[in-house]
Amino acid sequence: MLKNYDCNMDIGIEIPLRTIKPSKKKSSLRKRLLPYLLVSPYLIFVSVFVAFPVLFCFFLTFHKWNIISPMTFIGTDNYSRLLHDRLFWKAIGNTLKFLLLHIPLQLMISLSLAYLLNQQLRAASFFRSSFFMPVIVSGVVVTILWQQLLGYDSGLINRVLMHMGVRKIGWLVDPGTAIYSIAVMATWKNLGLYVILFLVGLQTVPTQYYEAAKMEGANRWQQFYHITLPMINPTIFMVVILSTIGGFSLFIEPYIMTGGGPLNTTLSAVLYIYKQAFQYYNMGYSATLGFFYALMIMTVVILQKKFIEKEV
Repeated sequence: MLKNYDCNMDIGIEIPLRTIKPSKKKSSLRKRLLPYLLVSPYLIFVSVFVAFPVLFCFFLTFHKWNIISPMTFIGTDNYSRLLHDRLFWKAIGNTLKFLLLHIPLQLMISLSLAYLLNQQLRAASFFRSSFFMPVIVSGVVVTILWQQLLGYDSGLINRVLMHMGVRKIGWLVDPGTAIYSIAVMATWKNLGLYVILFLVGLQTVPTQYYEAAKMEGANRWQQFYHITLPMINPTIFMVVILSTIGGFSLFIEPYIMTGGGPLNTTLSAVLYIYKQAFQYYNMGYSATLGFFYALMIMTVVILQKKFIEKEV
């Protein structure tokens, strides 16, 4: 009986060991593959919608292609054409003019409104939602609305000016004011987003700092300059970066309101790239412009990060 019992015990021990080993291998393999399976949707998305377009764009920069006929390899001709393209550099200049007004205006107005909303005001939630409303409205709708407001003959703003005895202003037809009028409109459109961002940044500043500053006799301006601004520097940096990227992406406003006119004074770089691709069907040259423009934006953002972002 003892021998049989030992034999059964031996058999009972050996069988489970043999059956458990493969399952352990399978479970360890699953654990190793699980992270890759979890990130695979993101990797597929990046590969299809980011990596492939960038590589294909770089490939197109060395070719001439109008979508219909086969590609023709032309080497670096597109790059030499870019360097001598006066209209493209004019579009770059127009975009920079837009940014020179848009970014400071966006910063000052959104920060001022957020600072006011951060106070104990009645109906503060109503004002927050009101400022954010233009952000969720379609950009095309907002552009058409402002096109009607800024019209030269029938625009509401010029009508009000005429009733006040002031001569009409060519907001969108005067080469000297058109790009700045678009900058004001774009600032109004995106103002609510940056107000919310600044409001979140202001609410993260500890109140103990203000209390200590009051005890030291600091006035409101000193508190704002020495406490508020340094503490919300990450928010300021984020707003500047978002405003810069959004400004460099200027397209809908000049496309609908002016078509790039008058005299190409509102022709943005993105609008020019679009015209080269879908009006003149110069896909290779358009890809070259886009690739160069993306590198330029990245350089500007890196410089902004170096000079604006500071540790608190």
